[in-house]
Amino acid sequence: MKKKQVLSIVTALLVGVTAVGCGGTSTTSTATTSAASSTAATSAAASTAASTAASAATTGGTVANKDKPLCWFNRQPSNSSTGELDKAALSFNKDTYYVGFDAKQGAELQGTMVMDYIKANVATIDRNGDGIIGYVLAIGDIGHNDSIARTRGVRKALGTGVEKDGAIDSEPAGTNADGSSAIVQDGKLEANGKTYTVRELASQEMKNSAGATWDAATAGNAIGTWSSSFGDQIDVVVSNNDGMGMSMFNAWSKDKKVPTFGYDANSDAVAAIPEGYGGTISQHADVQAYLTLRVLRNCLDGVDIDTGIGTKDEAGNVLTSDVYEYKEDERSYYALNVAVTADNYKDYTDSTVVYKPISNQLDSSKHATKKVWLDIYNASDNFLSSTYEPQLKNYDKLLNLDVEYIGGDGQTESNITNRLGNPSQYDAFAINMVKTDNAASYTSLLSQ
Repeated sequence: MKKKQVLSIVTALLVGVTAVGCGGTSTTSTATTSAASSTAATSAAASTAASTAASAATTGGTVANKDKPLCWFNRQPSNSSTGELDKAALSFNKDTYYVGFDAKQGAELQGTMVMDYIKANVATIDRNGDGIIGYVLAIGDIGHNDSIARTRGVRKALGTGVEKDGAIDSEPAGTNADGSSAIVQDGKLEANGKTYTVRELASQEMKNSAGATWDAATAGNAIGTWSSSFGDQIDVVVSNNDGMGMSMFNAWSKDKKVPTFGYDANSDAVAAIPEGYGGTISQHADVQAYLTLRVLRNCLDGVDIDTGIGTKDEAGNVLTSDVYEYKEDERSYYALNVAVTADNYKDYTDSTVVYKPISNQLDSSKHATKKVWLDIYNASDNFLSSTYEPQLKNYDKLLNLDVEYIGGDGQTESNITNRLGNPSQYDAFAINMVKTDNAASYTSLLSQ
C-alpha cells in the first residue's frame, strides 16, 4: 500500500474518533464525556500545581522564608527570668510549633524517685549516722525552664523547698552545711520510728568559664570540691541531667557507693544503674524527635497536624495519649516522662531505638523529600548528641526529610545563626536555641 493511501486511512480514522469523542454518534453521553474530560483536566492541573508548589518549596522560589514551617524544640521560647512563654515566637506563622516534654510532670517524677529511694533505704543511706540525710544538687542552667522545674521538683519532694513569689525558689543555694540558707530549708522524714532531717548541703549552676551551661566537666570538678568539704555527710547526689550526674558518679560517688540520680535516660546512665547509679528519667526522646520532624512533615504536606500523631497515617504511625500531650493555646507538643530505676532499667538500655508505634516508612511517592535546616544548640551536650540527634536521624529517613544538622558551641547564638545565611534553600526549620530568650535571633533572619 502506498504512503498516501496509508495517510488517508489514518486521517479518516482520527476524524471518526474525534467525532465520537465530541458526542456525534457515540452512545456515551456528552455530559459524561465532558465530566471525564473536566476531571482529567482538573486532576492534571492539580498535579501540575502540586508539582510546581513542591518545586517552589524545595528551591525557596515562591514560599517566603517567614511562611515556611518552623519547629522550636528542646528549648521553649520563653522569658528566662519569669518562665513566661514567648507567644510571638510560638505563633511566628501558622505552621509554627514547639516540641519538648512535660517539664513539671518529669520534675515531680524525679523528686518522687529520689524520695522513694531514700525511704526504701533509710536504714543504710545515712552514711555517718548523724540523722541528717544530706544531698548535693547539680543545676544545669538557672535560666532554663526545664532546669528550674527539676530543681523545684527535687526540693518539693524532699521538703527542702522555700516559697518565693508563689513558687519554690530554684536558685542555687551555694553551700549550706549548717542548714541556715534562706534559699532552701531542712526537710523532715519519718521512718522506722525515727525522724530524719533532709538537707541540701550544696547546689550550684554547672556553667564553665566560657559560658556553656549543663557542663559535665564542671559538675565533675564540683563533686570533688563538695566531697572535700562535706565528706561522708553526702548521702545522695542529684543532678538536673545525666551528663552532669554521670560525671559526678564516675568522679566520686560510684567509688563511695553514694546513689546518684539524673535525668534523660542516656544509655551510659541506664547502664550504670546496676553499678549504683540510683535512677534517671526518660523524657521519651524517641517521641520528641519524631514529633519535631513530624509536625514539619505534616505542614509541608498540607495535611492535618494530627496526622501520624493522634490520628493514624496511611503507613500506620500513631501515638497514644499516655506518651504525649498537645496544648493548643501554647502550640506545643509535650512527651511524657517515665522513671527508670533498678526495677525497669533493662527496658531502656538503648536510648536510640526507634519507637515501634511510629517506625513505619512513609511512601516517597506521596511524601516527596524536603530539605530541613536543624540546629543543636551545643554539639557537646550529652543528651542531645548521644540520644536526641541519633533519634532525629532515625526519623528523618522514615519521614523522607533531608536534614542538615548544625552543631553549636553552647555559648553564643551567633555561632548558629551565622550558618543560616541562605534560608531560601530550605523548606522548613527546626531550631534549638542556646537561650530561651533568643527566638528573635532566628525569626528576624527568616523575616528578611
